[in-house]
Formats: sequence, structure tokens, C-alpha cells
Amino acid sequence: MSRLLRIYKPFLGAGLQEATTYRGNWFFGLIGEVMACFVSYFIWKAVFLSSGNEAMNGFTMPQMTVYIFLIFLTSLLIGSGGTYDVGEEIRDGSIAMRMIKPISYNATFLFQELGNKIMTVCILVLPLVIGVEIVRTILTGSVQFNILQFLVYILSCVFAYLINFFFNICFGFIAFIIKYLWGANMMKNCIVGFLSGNVIPLAFLPNAVEKVFLLLPFSSLNYTPVMIYMGMYTGKELLFYLGLQLFWALFFWGLSKFLWVTASKRLCVQGG
Repeated sequence: MSRLLRIYKPFLGAGLQEATTYRGNWFFGLIGEVMACFVSYFIWKAVFLSSGNEAMNGFTMPQMTVYIFLIFLTSLLIGSGGTYDVGEEIRDGSIAMRMIKPISYNATFLFQELGNKIMTVCILVLPLVIGVEIVRTILTGSVQFNILQFLVYILSCVFAYLINFFFNICFGFIAFIIKYLWGANMMKNCIVGFLSGNVIPLAFLPNAVEKVFLLLPFSSLNYTPVMIYMGMYTGKELLFYLGLQLFWALFFWGLSKFLWVTASKRLCVQGG
């Protein structure tokens, strides 16, 4: 383990330096996400007011408010730009520099992203968690924070990040074939956003559709961690969805290894 950390520590530092150097990009990206979060809140508020019901599909408006802000927090924690990074390196030819090094291609991206995450976690996570808990306390009239539930949520986010990272790496390898991924990546983000519960909770879908979507890897990205944080999953159900997350993380890790061996044999770049 110490040897592994020694080898990939420079990539961890590079990710941290990138986040601190391009602070403006990081900040304005965050502002955009916050604005989208509040737009979602006001849309759902209008939906509940127009329906005339206190609860819809098991969600009250206070619960939906918490859900919206937890989706925002979880998206920050598990976000991955592997698809874009792989696609750009193939397009401009810089991938050749990684391929000639005696290190794991996937691991270099992983540690670089983890370095980037350090800034997000250190600056944003604690204030956001406190903010969410203040909102929950105001809406319910009592303190809702549960330390054990929160720790399980963090574990679920770790699994979700690994799923997201290796899935994006696998998708990025498509660039070995189609050369440029911008359009395909936009389409992928829209589909994954819907299937992972970012747009609407999966509980709002027809029962049969919901059951299918819950077994897909995308529900493990945002929906599962958020439902764990809110206490919607407990007991055997909780263990099942954590196990499902672990399965998908291992699946995409193995798939990324296979695709790398296969795709790297037909590398053709347009730059560099």
C-alpha cells in the first residue's frame, strides 16, 4: 500500500493543484450547480402547491426539500469527469504520455480526481451537511441527525463514486472509436441524471419501472446514498442496496480493465 501511495502521490498532488489553481472555474461551476438546485426546489414547490396534497408518492414537501439539497451534496461528492478527460487525451494525443509509463492508466485518473475532491470535501461538505441538518430541524421541529446513518451514507457515497468513476472511464474509451465525445457525453449525462434520481425521485415512476431502475447501476449513484441519509432504507433493504453498489463498483472496475486492453490496441489520435 505504501508503494502504491508513493507511486501515485504526484497525481494526487496534481489534482489538488488543479483545483486550487483554477479557483474561478471551480467557483463558477459551483454557483451554477447551486442555481440549478434552487430552480429544482421552486419547481417541486409549485408541483406540491398545484396538487393540493400534503404527500406525493411517499414524499412530503419538507422531505422533498431535503431530498433536493441532498442530491446536490451527493453529486458534489461522487462527481467524476473521467469521460471528458479520457476523450480529450485521445483527441489531442496526450494519452500517449500516459501509455508509455509503467503505471495503471485508470489509477492515474483516480488519484488525480481524488486530489481534486480534497478541496471540495474540505471547503463544502461540512457547511452543506450543517445546512441540510438545520433545514431538516426547522421543517420537522426536532433534530434528525443520526451519526451512524451519516457514516453509512459516506460509505454509500464511496461506493457510488467508484461506480461513477469506472463507468465514466469505460464510457470514455468509446473515444478510441468515435474520436470525439462531447456530444455523446452530453447525452450520457442527461440519461444518467434521470436514471439516478437527479431529475425526479425514482419513487415517482410506475412501480414496475421503479423496480427495474433500482437494479440498474445508475440508481446507486445518487438515489441510494440520499435514501440512506433520509432513513428510507433500513435493515435488510439497506444491506441489499449497499451490496448492489459494491457489485456494480466491482463490475465496472473489471469492465474498465477489459476495455482498456481491447481499446488501446486500436488507438488513433488526431493531434499531438
